[in-house]
Amino acid sequence: MPLVADRIKLPLIALLASTAIRAFRVTMRLRRVNAGALDRARAGVSGPCILAFWHGRLLMMRYAYPGRRITVLISRHRDGEIIARTLGFFGVHSTRGSTTQGGMAGLREVVRRLREGWDAAFTPDGPRGPRHVVQPGVIEAARLSGAPIVPVSFACRSGWFLRSWDRFLIPRPFTKGVVLYGEPLRVPSGARGESLEAYRRKLEREMIELEERSDRLARGGGAGG
Repeated sequence: MPLVADRIKLPLIALLASTAIRAFRVTMRLRRVNAGALDRARAGVSGPCILAFWHGRLLMMRYAYPGRRITVLISRHRDGEIIARTLGFFGVHSTRGSTTQGGMAGLREVVRRLREGWDAAFTPDGPRGPRHVVQPGVIEAARLSGAPIVPVSFACRSGWFLRSWDRFLIPRPFTKGVVLYGEPLRVPSGARGESLEAYRRKLEREMIELEERSDRLARGGGAGG
């Protein structure tokens, strides 16, 4: 019976979620800051890039990506199924896997698509945290594919933070929103061991700082640096 119930409930939840996201976007004044980082990431190679954003800020991230071919690494948990189905309503491809279940198979699939010219997206602290701790998968994907990582954050002037491990952000209708892009981070193919760990820590610091800056921007606190 639980499986039958899920076959009914999961598509309905995903439909409602996608409808709500579209409604938030229609009523939101959204601006993008430093969007040229995406062009700089592709400069000279015209290749793919990897977007990295915290799990708690993923709700509006479909509107951070201007392209058409992107795959998002999504966990195989039930929550991941809802996210994958929701993304499907926006025409976004999901690769199933995570740092805890099906991780290597998912990572290999993402790398394959990157090499074929797809962009990719990761929530490096997902699917279960710890919050604001970058797991190594996104660094390894960048190393193996040669694609640069572009950190990105969403923030809004008024919203709700859920009491979840990731403090998931839901914007209020008619609020002002900001999508802030960081500078591209390239991971050399020869990086190993402590060198890889240094890139992981660097991305983690930059993503934490980017979220803080996006929050200040959303509240009207300057240009964000």
